[in-house]
Amino acid sequence: MIPEALTRLFTPASRLILAVYFLLPGLMKFTQYDMHVEYMASHGMFLIPFFLILSGVIQVGGAAALFAGYQVRLVAFVLAGLTLVISLVMHDFWTMAEGLQRSHETQNFFKNMGIMAGLLALSSAGAGAFSVDNRRIAS
Repeated sequence: MIPEALTRLFTPASRLILAVYFLLPGLMKFTQYDMHVEYMASHGMFLIPFFLILSGVIQVGGAAALFAGYQVRLVAFVLAGLTLVISLVMHDFWTMAEGLQRSHETQNFFKNMGIMAGLLALSSAGAGAFSVDNRRIAS
């Protein structure tokens, strides 16, 4: 059995790890904009500037909210939806011929499904300790 004091740290740790996961790619959408435009175009994406900026804003804003533990249930649910959409559109391994690219996209797709599962679990669990959502209100 895992001590309760330790399990209290699991939710905030999960929140912080997921925040880093979304912060870095979110920032890269702005710092490596042209590379992302090319990648999205190679997958037949439309309205690329709009969706690239939108996904970057959601990822960076969502990461900030997860770091702070603010509106975690909603933010985790929104990030799970974004992860699903990105996976279906950008990691469409089922449309590719056998080879390295298909293998790479298959791995990314199923990695994202694991991340989505973690986000859905976090959406259910809430922010946990050390969060704006669970701050103690002075009486």
